[in-house]
Amino acid sequence: MEEEQVILVNEKDEQIGLMPKLEAHQKALLHRAFSVFIFNDANELMLQQRAMHKYHSPGLWTNTCCSHQRDGESSLEAGKRRLQEEMGFTTPLRETTSFIYKAPFDNGLTEHEYDHILVGEYNDAPIINKDEVAAWKWMSLEDIKEDIIQNPNRYTEWFKIIFDKFYQHLTV
Repeated sequence: MEEEQVILVNEKDEQIGLMPKLEAHQKALLHRAFSVFIFNDANELMLQQRAMHKYHSPGLWTNTCCSHQRDGESSLEAGKRRLQEEMGFTTPLRETTSFIYKAPFDNGLTEHEYDHILVGEYNDAPIINKDEVAAWKWMSLEDIKEDIIQNPNRYTEWFKIIFDKFYQHLTV
């Protein structure tokens, strides 16, 4: 199986090339990504715990799902595809904002992403893909905010950055 390619971009989110995902993370090159945030009618966020075998951030809690767009795929198309692959459902999504972040990991890899934040609504339980997701839960934004302060090591770096800087964009 061919390794997944990521879309390399400049700081204006203009595509400048393609590269295997692992190589882009080894070289800390800026590439396009997305983060999906799904809320229920009680305004709780669906969190996922990353599978324990993930090559970075295993077992950490994060937003509903996230990944990388494929060449020629819009952020919304990619978000719906990945939501189905990881959480077993689809729902309409909308893009709220985007930003660049860089987060090095202990294993020598670095996330350097132009991240598009996508938001949607859903009220049922997901059917999680155990290869991607260890567990899931609903939490209010206030409870998440407090838990990140109390237990920052339980959460992914990008999730903490989004929560800190883009909290106002996380509403349905």
